[in-house]
Formats: sequence, structure tokens, C-alpha cells
Amino acid sequence: MSATDTRVCIAGWAHTPFGKLDALDLEALIVQAARDAMAHAGIDGAQVDGIFVGLFNNGFSAQDFAAGLALQADPGLRFKPATRVENACATGSAAIHAAQDFIRAGRGRVVLVIGAEQMSRTAGDKVGDLLLGASYRREEGNIPGGFAGVFGQIAQAYFAKNGDQMDALAMIAAKNHRNGCANPYAQMRRDFGFEFCNSVSDKNPLVAGPLRRTDCSLVSDGAAALVLADEMMARELTAASGVVPVAFRAAVQVNEFLPLSRRDPTVLEGAAEAWRRALVEAKLTLDDLHLVETHDCFTIAEMMEYEAMGLTAPGDGARAIREGWTEKGGRLPVNPSGGLKAKGHPIGATGVSMHVLAAMQVTGTAPEGMQIPNAVRAGVFNMGGAAVANYASILEPLGA
Repeated sequence: MSATDTRVCIAGWAHTPFGKLDALDLEALIVQAARDAMAHAGIDGAQVDGIFVGLFNNGFSAQDFAAGLALQADPGLRFKPATRVENACATGSAAIHAAQDFIRAGRGRVVLVIGAEQMSRTAGDKVGDLLLGASYRREEGNIPGGFAGVFGQIAQAYFAKNGDQMDALAMIAAKNHRNGCANPYAQMRRDFGFEFCNSVSDKNPLVAGPLRRTDCSLVSDGAAALVLADEMMARELTAASGVVPVAFRAAVQVNEFLPLSRRDPTVLEGAAEAWRRALVEAKLTLDDLHLVETHDCFTIAEMMEYEAMGLTAPGDGARAIREGWTEKGGRLPVNPSGGLKAKGHPIGATGVSMHVLAAMQVTGTAPEGMQIPNAVRAGVFNMGGAAVANYASILEPLGA
């Protein structure tokens, strides 16, 4: 087997709670996730060959240079190569891909991946502006509502083409909040119900275009981490730790044009191409998956991602939520964790978090109430910007 054919597996993972974590700064979040992931994998810092840290930052934290902070987790990490990775809201998945490349290149066999963000200490108006760094500022920098305004315009264009779908967006929000109640890591564990999500009120105002507060993901602090290893090493580590190793059946990255003016904003073509390539690489169809964790930074994104993954035809994403296909007991459960909508969206942590929760699902170790019965294969879709950096993974237990 050549280096490029090396199968990379997940041998351990960890996840902090997401939310407004006043007691934990960026360093503490990184250290906690790193230590917990190594403990789960049954290793210490001396056994780690490389470290990749996903952090968006862009002004959220005065302390940058997150790769240097990772070494605070264990003295055995000293002198190990550590690199910070950034790719907008897909930063966590970018760190995972960098770690996979490190292993496949033969530079090491065990890699620690950490995703983290500390957002809640930043004023709300500044948050919106910092997130606009993930858009094309030359043309989109003055959109009212900050980054939410970008997706507000996408929603308006989608509605103009396919009809008003605000009720479908409310159904997605209600589903994800309901699912989040069973996720102990989620920032918001509260079932708001469809009626609240479908109405505009003082507690659920319009934020940008047709998007209400319940259509938008949360400003969050948090971290998540993975221990990746080549297949042989993963088998050795997990035989000792008792963790069920999880293999990447597919891991794909596709990048799209950054300016919305260069593409049709009503179709996530980059996301669709990432899903197409992932399913081809895995030699599977969408029907072979038992759940998907997808990037619902806004409810309009989740609905359009139904179309991108092939669950519905273009323009018909609302059908999937209206017919219950994406509920926990539906044809393809989507975001049983509550998604970014309820779990929270600490930018650098999100992609790693999605892979952690998917790994829990396919090993039958997800929290009670969140676990999808008999789940063996999970899809993960994480995107940066308005579907600019698109990452699709398919996970399954090693040997499945």
C-alpha cells in the first residue's frame, strides 16, 4: 500500500460543552479538548507525531498563534510539529484534512487535531463584521446584517425562484432545537416548537432578510479534538483503549468561487460537487447513510444542503423537512445533534465537532436520546463561507 493509499482512522475524540464559557479562555479550551482526546485514545503527548489546530480567530481573540497553545496540554508535545489551519467556517475540517495528509505523506502515524474558538467575549456588532471576513468584502462587505445578511440575501433569491419557504425554515429550526435537547454538549437545550420558530416577535425578530433569530446559529465558545492514526496504528491503540476505531470511507474538499456574483446563489454547486465526489469515493449512495451532520449555520443553508446531497431535487429542499425525512426517525436523520443551530457554532471547532459526533453515532456511543439506532455510516458536511470551502466526509467503524 502506497502512502497515498494509507487509510486514516479516528482512534479517540473529545468535545467540550459549547456556549458562553466565561471561565475558559482560548488556551483553556484547547488544552481541555487535547487532554481529553488523548486520554480517550489512551495515549500521551510523547506518542503524538504532529498537531493541527483549527482556529478562525480574525479578531475574536487577542491571543493568536493557537498551534503554540496546543503544547500546553502535555509536556510530551514539546518539539512536535504543530500547525494552525484556517478555512473560514470549515476550519475544523481543514485541520482534519491537513492531519490526514501528514499521515499519508509518511511524516507520522499519530496526529492530534484540535478545533477551537472563543467568540462570546466579542461585542455582537463586531461579531457580524468579523464573520464578514468569510465573504467577498469587495462586493458583500456592506450588506446589512453582517454575515447573516449574506444568507438573508441568499434566502431572498431562493424564495424568489422557488416560492416562500419560511415555514420550512421554521420546521428545520424546530427540529434542530428539539434534537439539541438530547445533546449534553449543546449550547441551547430547549425545544422552542414550530409555532415560535415560525413567528416574528420581540423574542424572535427578523435578523436579515426573511431570516429570524431562530434561523441563525449561535455565537459560541468551545473546542473539540480527534486523535487520527493510520489503520495499523489505530488498531493497536484501540485494542488497548477499548475505543471502536472509525475509518474515513471518504474525505473530500471542493472549493467554489468566493464572490456570490460569480455563481447562482440559489444552488450550492460546490456542496453538491463535494457530496458527489464523496459518494463516488466511498462507492455508496445517499441511501447507504444512516445520518448526516450538516452545516446549518442558517436554516436556509440546511434546506439547500438537502438538495446538494441529493436528498431532493433542486428547489425542492422543503419537501425533505415537510415529509419528515430528516427527523431522527426519518429516511435520513439530519443533525441529530441539534446542528449548529442548537449545539452552537464556535467557528474553528465546528468541523471537528461534527466529526466527533458522527464518530459517536457510528460506534453506538452517542448520548442517550441522540443516538440513531443501528447507525453504521454517517455523512458529514462542513462548509466555509457561503459554500465556498466544502468538505464532505463519510465515516464508518473500521471493518464495517
